[in-house]
Amino acid sequence: MPQSARDRFDVIPHAQGRVGAHRAENPGMRGWFVLLWAAIATVVLIAVGIFAAMLTMGKIGFDQSEPLPSISRTATSAPPALDTTYAVFVLNATGVNGLAAATRDTIVNAGFAAGSVAPGDADTQDFPTTTVYYKTEADKAPAQALATLLGATKIAQSDRYGDDVVPGQKQLTVVIGRDLAKNAPTSEPTPADTGGDGATG
Repeated sequence: MPQSARDRFDVIPHAQGRVGAHRAENPGMRGWFVLLWAAIATVVLIAVGIFAAMLTMGKIGFDQSEPLPSISRTATSAPPALDTTYAVFVLNATGVNGLAAATRDTIVNAGFAAGSVAPGDADTQDFPTTTVYYKTEADKAPAQALATLLGATKIAQSDRYGDDVVPGQKQLTVVIGRDLAKNAPTSEPTPADTGGDGATG
């Protein structure tokens, strides 16, 4: 077979480097990618820091239990103070000898003037409940303070007792009952001369 003549298509030049279509990387896209990840990392770190700070300060916590109720403290009213400007008439209505004198000593030792506290015996000797009597509403608090001093549980308003100790001086009257007496009888009759709420001197 006769050989054909060579033409320009038979001459293939040697390729220099890579052969084919190649696209170079866009340097702008890589920069935006790095910047995006840096922004996300910054936001995450800031959020973690804020959470840790709030957790440390106790503003948030993981305890889901119910909060304990707060305890409110209400101020209790103080007992009335003794008013030692009063005269005090002490009547023993128990029949126990010396009880009026002992009660007088207790009152004097609390600050009352010795000349303004007088002991005596009541007409009855079986009065059940020790009572401090006062005349007016203004005398109620001092009567309560005196009753507290003596351990009496009852006070009562009455105009039956006047200025028996010192004329013209405000006065409280203590009628000592069996509740403060030793070896007292068990019956509780009502004193005939007081209508059931007091005793006379």
